[in-house]
Amino acid sequence: MTGFLFELSFWLAAPVWLLMIFAPRWGPTARIAASPWTAVPVLLVHLALAAPVFPELWTAVRSPDLDTFRDLTALADGAGAVWAQVIAWDLLIGQWMYRESRRLEIPALVMGPLLALTILLSPLGLLTFLGLRTTRTRRREANARGTDRG
Repeated sequence: MTGFLFELSFWLAAPVWLLMIFAPRWGPTARIAASPWTAVPVLLVHLALAAPVFPELWTAVRSPDLDTFRDLTALADGAGAVWAQVIAWDLLIGQWMYRESRRLEIPALVMGPLLALTILLSPLGLLTFLGLRTTRTRRREANARGTDRG
């Protein structure tokens, strides 16, 4: 059952990722990406996996150290719970990136690969997006200042 739940956590998030990457301008995509409720099914999987190892999980978060965390993730349910949590948070990060990209009018052809990178390596995807967002924001502000002077 643990293996099934481990895999299910990704497949519950995948439809939202697919919409943001392949149908970014479709009306329902924006509404779906604006909802934090998309992470709830994945978080329910997290709870199902975390419940059997709650004492170990509590120990790992109450007094975090590498050995305690290693002990938690050595348990199948512990590793699955951590994985489901990562999937949920990555999804929320991806949804924020999608919404920001729409606000800043970043082309979908740029965001699609960046969102795919975020699925695979979320820290790298988020850092790349933050750099792109900063550049885009500064450029827009500079253009607005130039327009105000003209």
